[in-house]
Amino acid sequence: MTPLNSVKDGDGRVLVAGAGPTGLTLACDLRRRGVAVTVVERGDGLFPGARGKGVQPRTMEVFDDLGIVDAVRAAGGPYPRMLVHRAGEPPVEWDLIERAEPRPDAPYAEVWMLPQWRTQELLLARLRALGGEVEFGTALTGLEQDADGVTARLSTGDTVRTVRAAYAVGCDGARGTVRATLGIGMTGETVEAEPSVVADVRLAGLDRRYWHIWRDSAHGAHGALALCPMPGDDTFQFVAQHATLDGAPGATREVLLRELLAARTDLAPEQLKDVVYASEFRVNAALADRFRSGRVFLAGDAAHIHSPAGGQGLNTGVQDAYNLGWKLGLVLHGHADVALLDTYEAERAPLAAAVLGLSTRLHRRAAKRGTETHQLDLAYPDSPLTRHPTAPPATPHSTAPHAGTPAPGDRAPDAPATAPDGSPLRVFDLLRGPHLTLLAVGDVTPPAGLPPYVRTHPLPATPPYTAGALHLVRPDGYLALITEDPQEVTSYLAALSG
Repeated sequence: MTPLNSVKDGDGRVLVAGAGPTGLTLACDLRRRGVAVTVVERGDGLFPGARGKGVQPRTMEVFDDLGIVDAVRAAGGPYPRMLVHRAGEPPVEWDLIERAEPRPDAPYAEVWMLPQWRTQELLLARLRALGGEVEFGTALTGLEQDADGVTARLSTGDTVRTVRAAYAVGCDGARGTVRATLGIGMTGETVEAEPSVVADVRLAGLDRRYWHIWRDSAHGAHGALALCPMPGDDTFQFVAQHATLDGAPGATREVLLRELLAARTDLAPEQLKDVVYASEFRVNAALADRFRSGRVFLAGDAAHIHSPAGGQGLNTGVQDAYNLGWKLGLVLHGHADVALLDTYEAERAPLAAAVLGLSTRLHRRAAKRGTETHQLDLAYPDSPLTRHPTAPPATPHSTAPHAGTPAPGDRAPDAPATAPDGSPLRVFDLLRGPHLTLLAVGDVTPPAGLPPYVRTHPLPATPPYTAGALHLVRPDGYLALITEDPQEVTSYLAALSG
């Protein structure tokens, strides 16, 4: 185990390929931990489309921790109600999602709409504030690794150079270079064989209070066309199932979209004024056979491909990054044994598989968009990083999500609390930051001499946390252990450091 400040080979650096939401989240998390990051993006700028527009409550909590949640809330908005148009019938209004109010344990109660391009802009601004940057127009064209690090070949225009790093992470999407270079396959299925079209357009004369959808009788239920107003600008996201752009250039794409609009809706083609972005896609569901090969990891779409139904893909990628960032940080700083990195795949692959199945069921209308899509109930009860008590806690535990005391492996819930000086605070205020957190709830004594990357906070009895117990919370907000014995905390941290 070599501390960051003495790493020679790779300079303790992490190479991140891809500047989408996953790569930018990982880069932000690493930079706030003092880890050097090289982020490369093949494109000349950030992805321009609104595609992944649903930010789930658990991802909002990640953005809270990273310091951008206020900007995300200001730039986005709640999901609009749906307005379903059928020929010869009055429109039908309904809600795609379950509406909910913030709770003491969950301050972000429902999915928040924000176009993907704007999410990326906010993450990039945060990365720059943390001293990081993205090298745009730079392609990863080769990757080799040895026992001490990775060597990447990068191409920027006519310039080719090599970069040495301690680790590399492929956040470069389903067709990215990293997974292909590693020779890691994907296992999955074609959810919908026919292509669909997604675009960002400007329209005249359409009520922006609603997400409009038309069921085209000529194409059946799967030939729908939807127009969703995007918060923060004047565009609509245009989605047409069973449609193709057929490789058409920009000007022709505008013609094709107008034809689709006229054929499948009661709108006039001239109401479409401008096409900002357009692409074609097929709905697939696939999971990488492995999430890691030696010193190289896969995250986001490079590791799992989802149907867009239910808004799970972007959010699962952000959670991948949030899981991996703290582990790389502890290892590179010499605070944890390199074996900690083995837990990334052990934790994320099963959850990605479960969320992938949910996305496919949502696409096939075999599930509803409710609390299951919020990702608040995802947990790591069987993780090698989770320690379960050998005896029952003093307060009985309820296994119902958010109904009782959290258990090891669960997400650490928010809660109103009181500081030792009597001032009000929230549990999330204590968890925010790159550290592990030890909550000493009620009459319990924390161990002395804890390492500097663990912050201890005494709290009066604070439901739903167990009174008279120590709660060790990981940097990604999950409970590692709950115990009344201070020695168990010391033993856990000793095992973490190897």
